[in-house]
Amino acid sequence: MSFLNTLRQWDQAVACVDQGDVEAALKAFLDIEEKNSKISFNIGCLHLANNDLRAAEKAFDCSIGKDEHLAVAFFQRGVAFFKKENFEEGLADFSNALRELRGNNLIDYKPLGLSYKLYASEVLHNMALAQAQQGQWDKAQESLLSALGLKPKFRHVELALEAILKQKLFDLVEIHPRLLFKPNRNYVAELEQKDYLGKAKVVASVVHKDEFSGFAPLQPQPEDAPATPKAPEVLRALKGEPHTVLYEFSPETSDELAVLPGNIVFVLQRGDDNWASVIFNERRGLVPYNYLEPLDITTLSKQGQNGTPSGADEIPAPPFKNPPARPVRHSGDYNNVTSELRRSQEPSGCIVKVHCSYTVVITALPGVPYETLLQRIGTKLNLPASALSLSYVRSGERVAIGESEMTSVWHCMRSGRLTLWCTLSEDPQENPPKKSVQALALYAYEPSSPEDLEFSQGDIITVLSKVNADWLEGQCNGKIGIFPASFVQTLHKN
Repeated sequence: MSFLNTLRQWDQAVACVDQGDVEAALKAFLDIEEKNSKISFNIGCLHLANNDLRAAEKAFDCSIGKDEHLAVAFFQRGVAFFKKENFEEGLADFSNALRELRGNNLIDYKPLGLSYKLYASEVLHNMALAQAQQGQWDKAQESLLSALGLKPKFRHVELALEAILKQKLFDLVEIHPRLLFKPNRNYVAELEQKDYLGKAKVVASVVHKDEFSGFAPLQPQPEDAPATPKAPEVLRALKGEPHTVLYEFSPETSDELAVLPGNIVFVLQRGDDNWASVIFNERRGLVPYNYLEPLDITTLSKQGQNGTPSGADEIPAPPFKNPPARPVRHSGDYNNVTSELRRSQEPSGCIVKVHCSYTVVITALPGVPYETLLQRIGTKLNLPASALSLSYVRSGERVAIGESEMTSVWHCMRSGRLTLWCTLSEDPQENPPKKSVQALALYAYEPSSPEDLEFSQGDIITVLSKVNADWLEGQCNGKIGIFPASFVQTLHKN
């Protein structure tokens, strides 16, 4: 089935749900041959609304199988397990949903087509209910206390905590059954064919009884006219080699570019990892090269009557704004996340996010000993390793890390990423913090990789170090990362 047919059936099924015909919508979804993760999620939600828990579980299994980082699918499958009174499996899925939130208070799925925000406090609310069903009242209380510490605060969490203190159960948080992933409206708008020119009609023609309905009437042709080849049109490629897109590609990171079959892109560079840097609609991004096919286009210079190029009529190349060069990382530097690690399909190191009084990111080879990992985190935090204690989440519970726990810790790594928590075991007197420089953010900066620092216009940033001529490392809003030096203005030194 083509992408257009899938898109058309998907849009029709969503329209049936909006009209209240759930059965017709479910049939339309099931008739789609190539179901992506979002379509499988929609099928699971409709089965869940019909209380067909077994079918809902299978649909959510398919959705998670196609996208193992879809937190809302883990959440919905946890609801299905809970209603089947399989509380242990439900607790595991709620824990997986919390893990995929990756330390954030919420995920807004509206850019992906689902008008819903999944809050960490709601996930913890359902975790607490599953724990209470298994008689784990103390753990349920800890989950709800963690939920109360997050923003925004919900009244149902406070009521649930009051019920837990009395060892009573409370209501489950559920997603409205008619909230579904909808297809991209821009793609749907292209399904309808538009006749912008209309059909031409001959008003007058020099040819007798001319009924031609094209764009121009027939013209009398002279006999024995010399055959003169028509000069081809000049096609000027702005930059790069032209290629045709063979398959649809949906980006998963901010570095990648969305393209559809039939689009023409200009390849700037092809890497050894089979990814190509391309330009499409004045935007740059990465696209798999095996999704592209070279386009045979002959570019000719415009010739004058004497055969010399007419440079006065050439279209000037558009201005190019090159971003500042990113800092060069060395393979042995474990205190920074390299840009190559972000683009590689098989990264050589694990991205470790460490939550302390602020959040830092380092890289480490999977399997490194506990003392080595602790030393690198201490270096990043500018604190002695002896003053730090590490922990991680296992089965929804925070567990302290020692040398004997490292094997279990590395087994918790997912897609080359690991999240740890760091606390101070004592008040460190050695290694006092260095004097810092304050800077004012002139523009907002949105991160494109884990090592970048996000801030808004007007924020005050503590500059920790200079990476190179174009990039600085700093701290803002409890996080540490790098950012372009041209985005800030130095204020004063402490």
